[in-house]
Amino acid sequence: MDRRGHKLKFTAVAAFVVLALTGFSTGRGHGSSSHSGGDGGGCSSSSQNHDSSSSSSGGSSYRDYDDDDDTYGGSGGSSNASTTLQDATVKLVDCATPTTPYATVEVTNPNSSGGYFTVTVDFLDADAERVEQGTADEYIGANETETVQVDLSSPGVAAKVDHCEPQTSAPAG
Repeated sequence: MDRRGHKLKFTAVAAFVVLALTGFSTGRGHGSSSHSGGDGGGCSSSSQNHDSSSSSSGGSSYRDYDDDDDTYGGSGGSSNASTTLQDATVKLVDCATPTTPYATVEVTNPNSSGGYFTVTVDFLDADAERVEQGTADEYIGANETETVQVDLSSPGVAAKVDHCEPQTSAPAG
């Protein structure tokens, strides 16, 4: 798997989302086009007045709905519900052995967008006592299943492992 390509794609998407959420655009659709200047402004618009929520010029009146987004935690605040990812599902493929000091799991992203997920595996001894807990953060593409390796801290620990139990879900991180 090409992690560099995934990271580059993730960075490009993240940059686009940030620009979209900050309102950087050439036209924002705030009322009629007859207000002063008519530029509708992106981030560098000098005609925007963020200190008042409405103004009038040229006989027309418009409401600057952008100012409603400046309230956090109130009813006018933006919601992050569209960017929240559901947990990925995790299934064990192989447990650690003395020759392979890691567990192999399959991680399935049920979301329509990719993201990083934190996979956790408990490495247990014959008495079901935890020898070690391992985690791995992995980028999983939209609606994709990837094989992920969760390493032990050292190869010597693998000799103590009898079986593995992954957490069945991996939260987005």
